[in-house]
Parts: sequence; structure tokens; C-alpha cells
Amino acid sequence: MNKNFYVTSPIYYVNDKPHIGHAYTSLACDIMARFKKLDGYQVRFLTGTDEHGQKVEKSAIKAGTDPQSFTDEVSKSFRGLIETMNYTPDDFIRTTEARHKKAAQYFWQKLEQNGYIYKDKYAGWYAVRDEAYYAENELIDGKAPTGAEVEWTEEESYFFKLSAFQDRLLEFYEQNPEFIAPQTRRNEVISFVRGGKEYQAGALKDLSISRNSFSWGVQVPNDESHVMYVWLDALTNYLSALGYPDKTDLLENFWPADLHLVGKDILRFHAVYWPAFLMAADLALPKKIFAHGWWTNEGQKISKSLGNVIDPLQLVEEYGLDAVRYFLMRQVQFGSDGNYEAASLLRLYNSDLANNFGNLAQRSLSMIKKNCNNQIPAAGKLDESGQNLLDTAYQLITKLRTLIDAQDFSNYLSEVIKLSALANEYIDSAAPWTLKKTDPAQMQTVLYVIAETVRVIASYLTPVIPDATSKILNILNIKEVSLTDITAQKLTAGTELNELVIAFPKLEEN
Repeated sequence: MNKNFYVTSPIYYVNDKPHIGHAYTSLACDIMARFKKLDGYQVRFLTGTDEHGQKVEKSAIKAGTDPQSFTDEVSKSFRGLIETMNYTPDDFIRTTEARHKKAAQYFWQKLEQNGYIYKDKYAGWYAVRDEAYYAENELIDGKAPTGAEVEWTEEESYFFKLSAFQDRLLEFYEQNPEFIAPQTRRNEVISFVRGGKEYQAGALKDLSISRNSFSWGVQVPNDESHVMYVWLDALTNYLSALGYPDKTDLLENFWPADLHLVGKDILRFHAVYWPAFLMAADLALPKKIFAHGWWTNEGQKISKSLGNVIDPLQLVEEYGLDAVRYFLMRQVQFGSDGNYEAASLLRLYNSDLANNFGNLAQRSLSMIKKNCNNQIPAAGKLDESGQNLLDTAYQLITKLRTLIDAQDFSNYLSEVIKLSALANEYIDSAAPWTLKKTDPAQMQTVLYVIAETVRVIASYLTPVIPDATSKILNILNIKEVSLTDITAQKLTAGTELNELVIAFPKLEEN
């Protein structure tokens, strides 16, 4: 079994500071990376910034600076987001780096050598905000489907023979039904490539892949008057970060990527253009592309003009990192659109973490401190209910692996919180506070079962809320978490507890 795992976020466009959408995608990647590492995989988690294109050039001019200085500054804010949100990327790629430019130019030459690039004139609609071309029939009220303004563009351009890949792409989608997720997005992509409801041969048009009306980009090899279309440049980052075109160990071990996580607005670039480019360059295709939904703010579409853009740094400052990371993954089925509500964040955090798991950990570990000389008690002879709880806890890892591989973070967390609820029912039913007087040995057994279940739950939650779970695991004297064998770190009788701390302080609800 291949125990390598390569997960990527999109590289984020540096025309503005990070918002909730950036935080959301990278958080999902971080959870995937953390889970896989804990489950025994060699992991590569890549993120970075996309720094070329007309939009960046215009933003730099507006800011009264040059594009390189502008991108240097904005790129820093995306690195800051990594720190604030406690992400664990293995690499941060910038498209202005020499290693990336080298890879992008080599990739272009490979497409050219294989006969998939030609020069012609481009005339059509272009949205600077999206850095995307749109056909006449895609426009809605004279704008791009995303709502971006479009402008009629006519210029000399190099083209990629995308039309040559229509049948190959459709065949690939059919043979690899898991390639695009969720299913609704897969259907959209197939419909686009087919050219509508009825299959239309030749519906996929060739793609303009260079611009000569501005200069901020990777230069087209052997033609100083053209820069690469920003998306051809940007998509190559997934290879350039592995050392492509050199035959590096990273490239050997981690390509093809296991998972590209993207927002639904950039799915076409990843699920149509990118596979076609890779086919044309004789390279393996990624195994899966997952497109998540968009967020609204208190039911309203998020936009600068409405002034309701959600700043993830402010959220963390206000509610704490654990609450924000937990809410973003628990609130909505990953892949669907989500709505941010402060009241929902507080309610979810308090009900699932403070009142459920936090309360379980607090009362059981406090009892151990008071009644077991601050040491993990001996398990003794387990009764049926205690054995059932531990079996349920240990066996849950199988289901959690399936949910993680489906990027079903919401149900992953739901299952873990259900386990915590079962443990709360068990402690209420077993009533160790009563056993203290009637059967001290059985009290110790019950407290061992609960403490061990707390360890397992904290381990399962570690990929999502590592800060809080590390506090609980530290109390239990657990130094490292492993999900490869959840029973390998069973609590040992006599282990001294560290100082008790409240891992999930209750947040005030309005």
C-alpha cells in the first residue's frame, strides 16, 4: 500500500488580504494532512500564492507600487494566516520564485514539443477579476457567471489545443468516477466538456494561453512579447513545488497528487484545463479534485461593497482558534455552501465541546485526581457496558478513515461527538461518585474506561482542534498521538496526571 499522501490548497491570488474562503480551504487541507500523518503516512501539504496576471498588476498600480513589492507584501499576509490558523504546510510556493518559473517554462515547452500549442488571434470576453475567458452564451446580464465585469479583448495569442482532449477527458471522467467530488460538481464539469445536455463533438474550444497586453507574468519561452496565461502558470505550481522538471525524490514519491482541494469557482481550471495540460505533457493526473462551496455572512452574500467580508484573523481573536476551526468544519457538509452566524458558532462550540466533551474530560479527570491519588486507576474487570464503550471507541477509527477520505468533515466530527455523548451516558449510568462508597474497585474501573475514552476522543479530534486536544492529552501524559493503531497508547495504571486545565472554556452566548 502506498503510504505517501500529497494534498494541495489552491495557490491564493494576491490581489487582496486573506478572507474566510482562503482559511476554509487551507483548514480542510490541514486536517487531511494532520490525519494522514497521524495515520502513518508520509505527507506533503502544499499551499502558496499566485502572484502574476493583469489583476495583480492593476492592484499594484492602484496601491502605488510595483508588482513585485506588492506581491511580496500581500504574500506575507497569507503566511500570517498559516500561523494564526495553526496550519502545517510542508511548503509554501510563490509563482514569482525562480524554481516555479523554471518549471512553468519547461512545462510550456513540453506542450509545444508535443504539438499542442499554436499562435493565432484571440477575440472574446475576458474577466480580469477571474482571470478567465467566457463564451457569449455563458454571460449573464452582460457579466461573467461569477458576477465579474467582462471586457472584449482582441490580441495575438498562443493557444492550447484543448479541443483535442474532449473525448479523452470524458473517457477519463467515466473511468475515474471519484476524480471530481462532490457528485454535483462532477456533473457540472461533464456537462461543460460535453457542451450542454446533448453531447456536442467539438464543443470544447481551444484555450488562449498567453497575453501580450501586459507584462506581469512568466515569459513565454522564446517570445519576449508574451507572458503565460496566469492559469497555465499557476496550475504548474503543484509540480514546481516537487522540483519538476528535475527527477527529484519529492516528484517520484508524491506525484500524482492525491487531492487538490479547491473552491467551486475554480473547479473548471482544475478539472478540465489541468488534466488536459497534464495529458498533453505526458504526466499522470491527480487522483481527486474536491470543490467546496461558498460562505455567506448571516444569510447575505459576502462582498466588499456590502462591507461584510469575514476576516478569519478577527474571528480567531474574538472566539479562539479551536472554536473557529471546529465551527468551519462542523457547521456545513463540506462541498455545500455554508452560512456564517456568530450565534451558530457559539452554540456549536458550547454544545459539542464545552458541554459535551469538555464536561466529560473535566469531571472524569477531576474525580481521578481526587479519588485515585491523581493517577490513572487500574482497569480491573470490565463489565459489559464498559467493554462496549471501549470497543465502540476503538472501532470508530475505521469509519473515520472512510469519512476523511470522502472529505466528510462534518460527519467525522458528528461521529466523534456521538462517542463523547455515549461516554457521558456511561458515566451517568455507572455513577462512580456513588461507587466511591459502595464499590471503590468498580469506581476505579469506570474512571479508567472514561479516561481511556477521553484519550481516544482527543486523538480523533486532534487533526481538527490540535491546540485544545493537546491540553487534554498533556493532562493524561500522552506525548504523541497515533491513529495507525488507536489501542497502542492505552492508558497505563499508575501514570500521574499533569495539572488539570479547562480545555474548552464556555463562550458567552448572546
